Order: sequence, then structure tokens, then C-alpha cells
Amino acid sequence: MSGRDKNPLALEQEQKQYQDELHTHALSEDSITMSIPQSEKASSTEEVQHENQEDLDPMHNRRKQMDLELFQTKDQEVMLRTFPEVYMRQEETLHQKQSLKSENLFQNFTNLLIFQKLYPRGSENLMRESWHPCVPEKGGHMIEIEDLFGPNTGTQKEPQLVIIEGVAGIGKSTLARQVKRAWKEGQLYKDRFQNVFFFSCRELAQCKQLSLAELIAQGQEVPTASIRQILSHPEKLLFILDGIDEPAWFLEELNPDLCLHWSQSQPVNTLLGSLLGKSILPEASFLLTARTTAIQKIIPSLEQPCRFEVLGFSEFERKDYFYKYFTKEKDAITAFRLVESNPVLLTLCEVPWVCWLVCICLKRQIEQRRDLSLTTHTTTALCLKYLFLTIPGQHKESQLKALCLLAADGIFQRRTLFSEKDLCEQGLEEDAIATFLKIGVLQKQPNSLSYSFAHFCLQEFFAAMFYILEDSEERYGDMKNDRIVETLVERYGRQSLFEAPTVHFLFGLLSKEGLKKMEKFFSYSLPRKTNLKLLWHILEKSKPYQPPCLGLLHCLYENQEMELLTHIMHNLQGPIVPGPDDKAHTVLQMNEKHLVVQTDMELMVVTFCIKFCYHVRSLQLNRKGHQEHKLTAPRIVLYRWTPITDASWKIFFSNLKFTRNLEELDLSGNPLSYSAMQSLYTTLRHSFFRLKTLWLVECGLNSSYCSLLASALGAHYSLTELDLQLNDLGDDGVKLLCQSLRNHDNLSILRLDQAPLSDEVITELRALETKNPKLHISSTWKPHVMVPTKKMNKEEVSDSTTSFKKQRQQSGDKDMEPLRTYVIFWGSTGPVATEVVDREGKLYRVQLPMAGSYHCPSTGLHFEVTRAVTIKIEFCAWSQYLDKIPFPQSHMVAGPLFDIKAEQGAVTAVYLPHFVALQEGRVDSSLFCVAHFQEHGMILETPARVDQRHAVLENPSFSPIGVLLRMIPAVGHFIPITSITLIYYHLYLEDVTFHLYLVPNDCTIRKAIDDEEMKFQFVRINKPPPVAALYLGSRYIVSGSKKVEIIPKELELCYRGPKESQLFSEICVGHMGSGIKLQIRDKRNMNLIWQALMKPGDLRPERSKIPSVPKGASSLFHFVDQHREQLVARVTSVDTLLDKLHSLVLSEDSYEAVRAEATNQDKMRKLFSLSRSWSRDCKDQFYQALKETHPHLIMDLLEKSDRVSLGS
Repeated sequence: MSGRDKNPLALEQEQKQYQDELHTHALSEDSITMSIPQSEKASSTEEVQHENQEDLDPMHNRRKQMDLELFQTKDQEVMLRTFPEVYMRQEETLHQKQSLKSENLFQNFTNLLIFQKLYPRGSENLMRESWHPCVPEKGGHMIEIEDLFGPNTGTQKEPQLVIIEGVAGIGKSTLARQVKRAWKEGQLYKDRFQNVFFFSCRELAQCKQLSLAELIAQGQEVPTASIRQILSHPEKLLFILDGIDEPAWFLEELNPDLCLHWSQSQPVNTLLGSLLGKSILPEASFLLTARTTAIQKIIPSLEQPCRFEVLGFSEFERKDYFYKYFTKEKDAITAFRLVESNPVLLTLCEVPWVCWLVCICLKRQIEQRRDLSLTTHTTTALCLKYLFLTIPGQHKESQLKALCLLAADGIFQRRTLFSEKDLCEQGLEEDAIATFLKIGVLQKQPNSLSYSFAHFCLQEFFAAMFYILEDSEERYGDMKNDRIVETLVERYGRQSLFEAPTVHFLFGLLSKEGLKKMEKFFSYSLPRKTNLKLLWHILEKSKPYQPPCLGLLHCLYENQEMELLTHIMHNLQGPIVPGPDDKAHTVLQMNEKHLVVQTDMELMVVTFCIKFCYHVRSLQLNRKGHQEHKLTAPRIVLYRWTPITDASWKIFFSNLKFTRNLEELDLSGNPLSYSAMQSLYTTLRHSFFRLKTLWLVECGLNSSYCSLLASALGAHYSLTELDLQLNDLGDDGVKLLCQSLRNHDNLSILRLDQAPLSDEVITELRALETKNPKLHISSTWKPHVMVPTKKMNKEEVSDSTTSFKKQRQQSGDKDMEPLRTYVIFWGSTGPVATEVVDREGKLYRVQLPMAGSYHCPSTGLHFEVTRAVTIKIEFCAWSQYLDKIPFPQSHMVAGPLFDIKAEQGAVTAVYLPHFVALQEGRVDSSLFCVAHFQEHGMILETPARVDQRHAVLENPSFSPIGVLLRMIPAVGHFIPITSITLIYYHLYLEDVTFHLYLVPNDCTIRKAIDDEEMKFQFVRINKPPPVAALYLGSRYIVSGSKKVEIIPKELELCYRGPKESQLFSEICVGHMGSGIKLQIRDKRNMNLIWQALMKPGDLRPERSKIPSVPKGASSLFHFVDQHREQLVARVTSVDTLLDKLHSLVLSEDSYEAVRAEATNQDKMRKLFSLSRSWSRDCKDQFYQALKETHPHLIMDLLEKSDRVSLGS
């Protein structure tokens, strides 16, 4: 029975059932929809995209009404350029045509990664080049959504024009709508913009003409002011133009000398071009979203914008999306575990629309009670899987072909909205339309008669299918491959052809696997030779113009055919001209190529293709502009400004296994986790991998990594050079390497930091060199205490390290500094000295002098020992270990995680802190357990007892341990906890600004926040914590007794590990003449749960109150030596400090040597290495310079010191 014969009511109910499901998860272009109530769904798509149907255009009658109203004000000439007073009765206020609402569309949408691009001033080319002839300038940095209109780095001016770029489906439109929604809710740009207007350019392009008043009416959701009021403050207006590059328009501005009335209609492209060209409303601001960066071809008058790129989901946000998509938590857990087990699929989910597609496929399998299986490695294969799971058999041929034809016509004509007549003209029957609506391939726009595909990328996939399925006799006669290519070039342009998702899908569908699946789906044969001609035709037509760009590599990845990949990548050796901007492009020499890869997806695509680039001998993955080694040509240098996930590292190293000709690999400057190191170890053991040179400089390696490195050296005998400088390997780690090197005869160069090593290990290294004459162990580290004479002999040079170590020991200078301000243990005899072992201040060592009980108030740790013992304590993050194992969802983190090391049997009991509030009586102490992380996984141990602050283990064994709490369904996530408030203020800002945190009472979180705030010159003010227990998952309102600005006013109490960004409220006070009371209230009942009085006296004293020489100075330790660790971490204006020390205590060479270091911390470490040879007078000069450049820091250190050491 056809749809025409069905009961209309039954058909409507059936469609509504499936549309509700679709509306829960549907996407618009570049956006993922989690929930779309009909009453709040967008309706700016009401205009049907075909001519001669005025009854389908709601704006048609509206314009007539406006014309009538505006006729009454015709004599009141108001020019657009100045906008004097506009006389308009309130009842004549122009009402909007309802635009796309976003309050509920994206309420569950996950955060997106935003990358700010930095370009040299005066740069006019907005194209993103793929291959660079030389080292590209650093691209930029990650930002938050509130920074989109923040001050420019160079000029400190707030931009008027912001462009958000990104590949298809990455979330650009979502981000644009989030800006509008956050502004509406008062959370974003509240003071900068009084009116924010959102426009879909696809919809605007359907309007022939609009006046400025009509445009503003369309951009409003609810009329809030008259047109007179809106235009009276043009500097307070923000126009958001979503998809500016999608319509086939040229945005030319009108004659700047021509002033038009705001009610006068003009072509939409002219109106927009005039706005963007600043001939209309020059003070207004604009936010544009676009796939391509060739925007100046459409907007010739475009000024230099502030540019951002959306990079999709972080790994955490991908997981979060799954948990928001699936209504049942067990389904979310099962689905994400499947995805997480497949690094390639997990990487594909970096793109939000692909993440949505994966969720749909897995949900269909769950609904059909199938075993979950998704092994696809490409987006094309994923779309084909989607077809198999959703399209009913009766629509697999003619009706699906008609759908593909509709998609292709829409792509060619730049249309995404279709009328019912459009659908029928392409051959779609009513029952087929109903089916496609029901399964979610199509969606109907509420309150209108138009339809669209669930996502624009889905439309592009069906369009690609059309070019393979279409019958030449049916529509285009004898149209051949050249006509298809011409059509694609006409639509996308020759330079952007390979960037188009339609072409990506074409390459994927024309692979052996793609054609095989399509034949199975349609149950008839597709001529492979004929279709392959189309693929080669695309390549041949673009060859004279198109370099092997990143888009082409995406196409090759989707295809995955070895013959094609080998052919194209082989041609990468040749010169490439011209460039993508159609100008004379520097010829890329065949010995060196540079490529920027911003995302894990791009890195996966590029390294997959590099497997087939057999001529490449060297590969470098450069992060943070790290200094390059001189690699052998031909080489490829990949630039990445953002961190790389463990899943991406796994794919990266897996792809390298099969690059047989690769001889040199440089990963310097890239932080490598233990998981990433395991992936490298696996690759090094592979028989095909013949690497000779490996650079791992400044990769965050420590002694625990050395067991993997040692094993890899034992199995990878082709390696001849290994650089491990600027890593904290320690004595234990280097000893492991030495054991392996005794049996490795091929290694000829080993670079290590030898300064931190003991004399015993140095001797062992020298013994290795003696045993293996080919082996040369060196370091770029040079001692500054000892100045070699001109005729220094070999023995003196080789003994320089040992001599320096002896000097260091004699002077009392050690790697470990006393930590007086954070970790202090108290016993029966008083405080016990604690040493900080590492640079980050996360690893401590305490020597407990005798049997007894010792506790640390700041961490909550408590030890009972039977004898004198040395204990090492490292602050850890739960994510370091939970990400590597299947963590039980029935448990929650209930306290900090420590890695404790102590002599077996010396500790009889350890009290581990937790932050669960037992006094509330809601939590049973039997639900507590202690997690031990060991090599084979996690072990849960029941504590001997639990008190209000601790879980106690008796006769413990140590490993990374922390307290967990087993959840019970009746309680859910609302667990009573003890919490703390942390308040910080900026040291140097004249206007007082506070940062207020509400977090669980976890010392690792507290220290992470301290460290993060310290980086930006914020210091903590101690105030009492909330007395009553609070609840995880609850929300709280922050307020002040005076008129202060608080952003955001609402805080959620949640657990975020020390490596995650913490939530806080920024409180802008301005001039603090008197005290101000801050309060936090429970949002549900508005009960007061915390308050504190902030007084001017809470702020640091003025610079003049800092003593020139601290009183009571000890002659044993100088002030700068005593506070070395804090000075290294907290001094920020190092260059200014150096200028003051120049010529006084620093020579020209020393001055330049310190300035050459990359970071402030490294500069300070270098400075302290020089200070070892200084006299006390020189150190006094050092102190005076610090007092002048960092007065608040010096005062802070003086206040916290119980003794100071500065010579008089």
C-alpha cells in the first residue's frame, strides 16, 4: 500500500515517531542536534527554494506589510551611514521572521576545540596552503569561546571581524549558534554587544532582495527593541553569518558615496557586501563561518580578520558525546568501549558529524539486537554501513537513485532546502518520502513545506553516489567523464576540488571495497573499469593546477588502493607549480617538504599516505617550533601546534611500521605518554622497520620509560643514533639503558643529559665507551662553573662532568630544594623536612627520623611507621591510569591519587584522604575501597576502617593508590562531599579581579589550580571553606555585596582531575576602596552555604614595604638559593630581570646564553646554573633585581619563610 493510500492519521503518527527520534540526534550543517522540540525548532528555513510560488514564501506578504508601514515614514529620510533619530511608533517595530532557535538544539552538545590562527601583519592570502617551501610560522594556540572577540596579540585591539573555519561537519555552525545562545543567556559578550543576529547564508541566498530593517528582523528571535533603538548603537551590533562561502554569490558593496534609507530593499549579496565592506554600519562586528579560506574571492573588500579554526572533539569530548547521545548509560558504555578499542574509528569521531553517524549505526545495531560491530576505517565505509542499517530493501533501487539525483542537483545549485514539488520532480514517491523521513535520511522543516537532508555531508555522500549510479541515457544523454569533472570543477572550483567532501566520497566509493559494497546493496554489477576511468579523469584534469594537497591525501585515504596511492605519492617527488593562490609558487625541491597537520584526523591521513612515499628517508613531527635537527634528504616535516592523543600516536607508529625506507625519525618536543612509548616500542620491534636515527629530545621521558627503550634497543639492531636529551631519565633509567647497550654494537651516538647523573652512572657510561670504540656518548650541556683553558687536554675535558659534580656537592647545591610552603609532615618532635624531587613539584621525599605517627595537614596523608624510613610521594592524576583500563562505572573517585614508595614493612598503616562527607549519614562506609594500579591492571582493596577523613590500610603494599566509592542507584551522582573554596587575585592589575573556585577537598586539585593561577600572576587568599557538606552534580550561585561583575554566576560542583581545566567564576571588582562580601548559595533552595569578606588588607603590600635586605638573614643559605624552586616556577619577566643583571653580574656571553633558552623556566634554571659561581655580593644584586621586577613575589616568599638567608 502506498503512502497515498495509507490512513493520513496513522501515517502522520508513524512519521512523528521517527521524526522525534531523528530530532533527538539530527544535525544541521556542521552541527549535531541532541534534542529538537518541535515548538522550539528553527523556522528560518521557511522559504522554499524555487521561484513563482509566493504562497510558500512567508516573507512575501510580510514585505508588502512592511512597505505599507514604511511608506508612512518616507519623508523622514534616514541615511544608513549616520542613522540620526528615527521616528517610529512602538507598535510599528519590525518583527522578525523567526530564525533558527538554538536554546534546546544544542543544550547537550559537547565542547569543541578552537584554534586561533596567527598570521603576519599585512598577509593578504587567506588560503590555507598544504605544502610549504620552508618552515611555516607558528600557527597559533588553543582558545575558549569567550576569546573569539578578545584583544589581538599584537595590537591589543578587539577585532570587528572574526572568521571561523573548518572542514565539513567539524562544528562551525554549532559554535556560531553557541555564541548566540551564550550571549542571550548573559554568559558571553554581555557588555560588548546589545544585539546579536544569526543568519544562515543558505537561507539568505534564497531571498532576492532585503532592506537592512528586514535583515535585522530576520536575525532576531524575539523583537526586543525598535529599529531606531537598534541602529542607534551600531558598535554594539554583532552579525553572525553562517556558511558565508556556500551560496553562489559575489558580495560586492554598493557605491560608498550612495546613502540608502534603512527601509530600502536591495539585492541580498549587495547588502551583505556593503556591511562587510564597512560602507554600511562601519562600527558593527561580524562573525563568519566558512569551510574554505578563499573568502576574499567572494568578498573583495574584506579586511584582515581574526581567524579561528574548529578542530572538532577532544578525546574526552567524544566520550562525553556518546554518554549524551544514548539514553541508557549501559548502551553508551558498550558503544564507546567498542569505538575506543579501534583507534582509527576513535580518530574519525574527532569530526562531530562522523561521531553522530557512528552513534546512529551502533544504535541501529542495538535496536536490531545485533552484536555490535563497526570495523570501518573511512568515512565513506561508515556511510555505506549507515545505508545497510537504515534503508529498507524496497527502496534500494529507483527511489534511492532519485534521492541521489536530488542530492546532486542540490549540490550543483548550492541548495539544501527542497520543496515537495522538488522531491516529486526527481521521482520520489510519497511512500518513499515518508520512509526517508521515518529513518532520518530526510527531515522536514517545522512550520514550512521544505525538506532537507539530515546533514549537509550526508547530501554530499548521496551526490557522490549519483555520479556512479546515474544512467547516461536517463538525464544527461551521453554525458561522459569529462562532463562529470566539469560539473564538479564548476561547483567547487579547480583549486578546491579535492577539499570537497563529495570528491572524498567519490574516491571512497570508487575503491574496490566501495564498489563491492554498492553492488551488494543494489544487487547488480557496477563496471569497475568504467568507474575507475572517472577517478583517473579527475586526477588528470586537476594535475596541471593542483599540488598534492591535504585534500588530495584525504581522497587517497578514502580510496585506500595501493596502486593509486603508490602512483600519486611517487609523483610527490617532483616540483609543484603553481600554488593554490594561482600565483607563482616557490618550487618545492624534492629533498624537503613541510606540511601543517592540525588534527589527529589529518595526522592519520598524512602518515597513512606517507607509507606509500617510498623515497622519503626522514620524517620529523615538529611541535612548538622545536629546533630542527639536520635530517637527511629527502625528508618530510610535519608541524603540529596542538597535543596528540594516545590513540593518534598508536595509529602514527602503526603506519610507520611499513615505511621500509624511513631511516630517521625526529619526535623532539612532543610529550610522549607511557602508552605512546609502548606504541613506539612495538613499532621498533617490527621486522620491516629499519630506523637508524631516533631523536626524542624533550619528550617528557622519565626512568619508567627506559625499560621500554632498553628492550627496544635490544631488538632494533639497525639503530645507530639515539638522542634523549632534556628528559628526566635519572640514574635508574640510564642504568637500564647501559645494560641493554652492552649487547648493542651498532649504536654509535647516544646523547644524554649527564649533569643530573651520579658519578657511579657517569663511570658506567665511560666504561661503555671503552668497551665499544664506535659508541660516542655526549651532551650539549656545558658546565659554566669551570672555564676551560685554551690548551685543555682530553683528560681534563672528559673529567669536566665529574669535577663539576664534586664542586656542586662541596657547595651544598643539590637538585632537590626544601619545600617549606606545601608538603610538611608533623611528628611527635615537630615538623619534618620535606624535599621536592622533580621540577614540577609533584614528587616529594620525606625522611621520617624514628618510629611513630606522622601526618601532613596540606595533603591529608598520615603514616604510622616502625622505624626510620624514607618515603617518596608523587601527586598523580586518576586519568593517567583509568584511561588505560576498563574503569567500572559503578565507582566514583573519592580522593586524591598518590604514588607512594617506601621500604617494605616499615609502614604499618597509611591513612589515605577522601572527600566524602560521612557525617551526613547518607553514605555507608562499607562502600569505600582503595584502588591499586599495578602492571596487570587495577586491584580494589577493602580498607581496614574508614573515618570521616581517611580510608585506612594496615600493613600496606604501595603502588599508585587512591580512594574510590562504590555507587548505588538510589543515591546516584548526588554524593555529599567536603569542599573548599579557592580565591585568587592578580598581583599587578590595578582593577581588582578575583577567581573563585568551588572544588572537592583534594590536595592534587588544589595544587594544580595553584600552579595554573601562578602562571598568570594570580595568588591565593586564604579564606575558610564551606562548613556544611555539598553535593556533586549540584549547582551554586555566586554573588557579591557590591555591584560587581561575575562571570559565570553559576558554578557546578563536579570532580575534574588535576590535569583537567577547573571551573571558576571571574569576579571583576574594579577599585577596591572598602571590603566586599562574597557569597555562594544553593541554586535549588537559595540557601547560603558560604560567605567571605574580602578586605583591601587581604591584598599584598606595596613594593616600597619590601625590605631591601631581609632581617635575620642567615649566613648559611642566600635568599635566592633558598627559594630557587619558587623563583624558577614563578618569575615571568625574565628578560627584564636579565637586563638589570647585565654588566653587573652577567657577561655578554652569559646574558645571551640565558636568553637563548626556550621558556621562562628554562631561562631561570640557566641563570641559577650560572649563579653557582657567584659571590654573595652578586647574589645580593640578584635579589635587588628580583625585588624591583617582581615585588609581590618577593614579599610572598618573605611572608612564607620561617628563616631567610641573605648576606648583609
